[in-house]
Amino acid sequence: MSSVQHPTRLPCGNRVLDLSRTHVMGILNVTPDSFSDGGRFSQRDEALRHAEAMVAAGATLIDVGGESTRPGARPVSVTEELERVAPMVEAIHRHLDVVVSVDTSTPAVMREAARLGAGLINDVRALERDGALDAAAATGLPVCLMHMRGEPGTMQDDPHYDDVTEDVARYLQQRMMACADAGIEADRIVLDPGFGFAKTLAHNLSLFKHLEALHRLGRPLLVGVSRKSMIGLTLERPVGERLYGSLALAALAMAKGASILRVHDVAQTVDVVRMIAAVQHAE
Repeated sequence: MSSVQHPTRLPCGNRVLDLSRTHVMGILNVTPDSFSDGGRFSQRDEALRHAEAMVAAGATLIDVGGESTRPGARPVSVTEELERVAPMVEAIHRHLDVVVSVDTSTPAVMREAARLGAGLINDVRALERDGALDAAAATGLPVCLMHMRGEPGTMQDDPHYDDVTEDVARYLQQRMMACADAGIEADRIVLDPGFGFAKTLAHNLSLFKHLEALHRLGRPLLVGVSRKSMIGLTLERPVGERLYGSLALAALAMAKGASILRVHDVAQTVDVVRMIAAVQHAE
């Protein structure tokens, strides 16, 4: 099992994540067109009940997203994204003891979510959208930088890498440097390799195999592979039958030193994390 050395405290607004242990981040898509659960939690009360259930199951972060980033997803306006995300961030922050992560690339959403109690900005575009670096810096919150090429609508159009792990590491390092220039210190950064984003099945499998190489960047890793196509293609399973593949990758990601697992199936993943932790801490 991997032994990873990086800072173990991540201040997230009025909460602090202890990264000496692995955390489970529950996914809350308040969108009508998410690839896995589109439309299920777009109503505020139902979404809040789902968030409550994930926290009760052991999630220490809830990731609220108002813009689907599946291949071919349509763009949403700033107003539409705010109307989806802001009420949920406020409600979860008010009612639940959990870090609220906001899954957004939109500067206005970052600022408003921070004002309403968000503790983490999770950006699939790694703060590349105009104004995002300055907005994230102004919030004072930690940020998760994810690797992706292009936009969700076109990212799967024949992606190519000379060495996928090295190319991902180089990109993330460049984005860390851009953050530093904007006043976002390294101790506020989490890194996400971006499984399923501008990557073929072969790219995803190779990147996962060599995940430990990203630890040289010195920052905690977030891994999100829950129910993704790399599982479906490997096991020949539709979205609704990818639980066991998701759990296998969650266990492997934890063994390879991931600090945060972003998942749909919280209770089952928490059991995986607890069981591995019990072995790791045994005499």
